[in-house]
Amino acid sequence: MDDRSATTRAPDNDEDDEFGLPSRLVDEVLDAVEAGDVARLGGLLEPLHAADIADLLEQIGPNQRRDLLSLWKGGVDGDILSELDESLREEVIEGLEPGELAEAVRDLETDDVVDLVEDLDPAAQEAVLDALPAADRIAVEKALTYPEYSAGRLMQSEVVRAPHHWTVGEAIDFLRSGVILPDQFYHVVLIDPRLKPVGYVTLGRILSSRRDMKLRDITEDSFRTFHVEDEQGDVAQAFNKYHLISAPVVDDDDRLVGVITIDDAMNVLDEEHEEDILRLAGVGDGALSDSVIDTIRGRLPWLLVNLGTAGLAALVISRFEGTIQALVALATLMPIVASMGGNAGTQSLTVAVRALATRDLTRSNAWRVIRREAAVGLLNGLVLALVLGGMTVLLFGSPALGAVIASALIVNLIAAALAGVFVPLLLERIGVDPALASGTFVTTVTDVVGFFSFLGLATMVLL
Repeated sequence: MDDRSATTRAPDNDEDDEFGLPSRLVDEVLDAVEAGDVARLGGLLEPLHAADIADLLEQIGPNQRRDLLSLWKGGVDGDILSELDESLREEVIEGLEPGELAEAVRDLETDDVVDLVEDLDPAAQEAVLDALPAADRIAVEKALTYPEYSAGRLMQSEVVRAPHHWTVGEAIDFLRSGVILPDQFYHVVLIDPRLKPVGYVTLGRILSSRRDMKLRDITEDSFRTFHVEDEQGDVAQAFNKYHLISAPVVDDDDRLVGVITIDDAMNVLDEEHEEDILRLAGVGDGALSDSVIDTIRGRLPWLLVNLGTAGLAALVISRFEGTIQALVALATLMPIVASMGGNAGTQSLTVAVRALATRDLTRSNAWRVIRREAAVGLLNGLVLALVLGGMTVLLFGSPALGAVIASALIVNLIAAALAGVFVPLLLERIGVDPALASGTFVTTVTDVVGFFSFLGLATMVLL
């Protein structure tokens, strides 16, 4: 496999980000593809990091991508496939010859192969598995039997292990004996005769200790294991919380079956954070490379839900049609109450969804968080009510109207703060992703409460 860990080509103009892919380079690559210049194309792509090549493949169109792959034979390796967006992997794999695919995946760790194939269709999945050595194929197929998003899918089967009674000298001699080692590893896992992990030792401790030192006497305090069916999100949170570098994975009999490393755990956290951001906006797991139809399928359902909930707000307004006709100023002011409530609800919602994702918001502290958000909503409402009420009096010359809109704003900001916490908590309780559905319902609450409180108070006080 080609080594593409060299420094990425520097940008050629000031418009490109220091660590981004220069737009001029993309143009040069496309020129080389259009001209069919294999030598020039290879000269442009070979120095690039795998992540930059994947980025380039994602930026260009499908036809350009197909022409590039047909021209750059043997250039795509496993690292590039691993860096590609999931929506493009299948397309790129289908464009590779069997021999190219075999060469691309041959040197990947098993966890990278699992990540590569788990979202492919059966035909593409089989093509990748056929390209693997027999031992690696067995390990990957075994990992694929574990539940999706489990530790068993995240782990790599390549583990450096040693009997717990060994000395440092015995461990060093073993590591130097010619055994096949992972490209990168951080710990030597200690096991008992039943293959149960009982601790681990960092390479630094091994290299800095006397040869006669027992490995079990220099183990790390951070040692902990995960079960193959543990949720990947829980594993990633544990890595982040306990500052883990790697951790063994065990089966139902507590036997060592693999190891999870920090890079994979942090990838899970990054993916969860990105997913939460996208779902808060109601766009699901969409990517820039998705087709128009796929993008519509991801967004339209939630727009339809928003349309339905907006109908509730319109129904509330229709109940006060006479009030609005009598006081035209209400039509000017009522969007302010709903808009301020929506913004306040989004603030509380974002904090709550993030806290749920990081396990900071739990049943044990939920009421404390709810009380805090209610207090924040009340105090923010009082300050904003004074400002908005005063502006209303100055603009319309009606202290009563100023008092009505000030009161409605306080009510709606409290409702927004409470809904921003209650809604995601409730959705999580019933098994719905809070990031995906909360925004729609919180907006509905703030619109309905805002319009009802403002128009209802106006009807009672001003008419």
